[in-house]
Amino acid sequence: MRYARISDPAGVTRRGEYVEGVVKAAGETFDVSDPDVDLLPPCEPTKIVCIGRNYAAHAEERDADVPDRPMLFLKPPNTVAAPGSTVTLPAGKEQVEHEAELGVVIGEQARNVDADDAWDVVEGFTCLDDVSNRDDQSREQNWVRGKAFDAAAPIGPVVADPEDVPADASVELRLNGDTRQRGTRDQFIFDVPTLVEEITTYLTLEPGDVISTGTPAGVGPLSDGDRVEVEVEGVGVLEHTVRSA
Repeated sequence: MRYARISDPAGVTRRGEYVEGVVKAAGETFDVSDPDVDLLPPCEPTKIVCIGRNYAAHAEERDADVPDRPMLFLKPPNTVAAPGSTVTLPAGKEQVEHEAELGVVIGEQARNVDADDAWDVVEGFTCLDDVSNRDDQSREQNWVRGKAFDAAAPIGPVVADPEDVPADASVELRLNGDTRQRGTRDQFIFDVPTLVEEITTYLTLEPGDVISTGTPAGVGPLSDGDRVEVEVEGVGVLEHTVRSA
């Protein structure tokens, strides 16, 4: 089953089951193609906890070592962008890149969760594009300019039940229709239970928070007018466009 959030024609936010382009909520059916219906981010994270270099091939293309423990960094709520949105690239930057990722949506407050119990706190999976400003990322250690600018995390379109997403689910990105990235969930260096345990050792995850699990090889530049599609097997396709500042 997959769930989506919408703003209905009256401006009311609703959450319901997503089936073939319609959302069933509160006894009504809403067509997401209706111009009076807005598809919203499928969750409202207080934070996105991102994982760096969780695919060996991506570490190699970044000319970096494979980490011996999960690399963690944060994207705050201002980075969240809805499906179908347009991401404005930071002004004056030469290298802003796409990063397709599988997002893990947390379903309940979680602190000090053992890996064996991790799935008890996971609501489901979604798609995410970790849009990255390399100009500044390469110059700073905390990556605020590189990763935390407005709308730097398009997310959606739905949250899919964990059992509907294969253990070897593909994670793919298409740029203007051309496939640029493709990996699989079973290529993670650190799997989802390991990530949940590591993160909750240090901080509390709240309902709606997202763990962005890392990107496969093939990251590349974005430019004005680009159309991005991030597809996770079992979840669906997140689409967004890009414009220059």
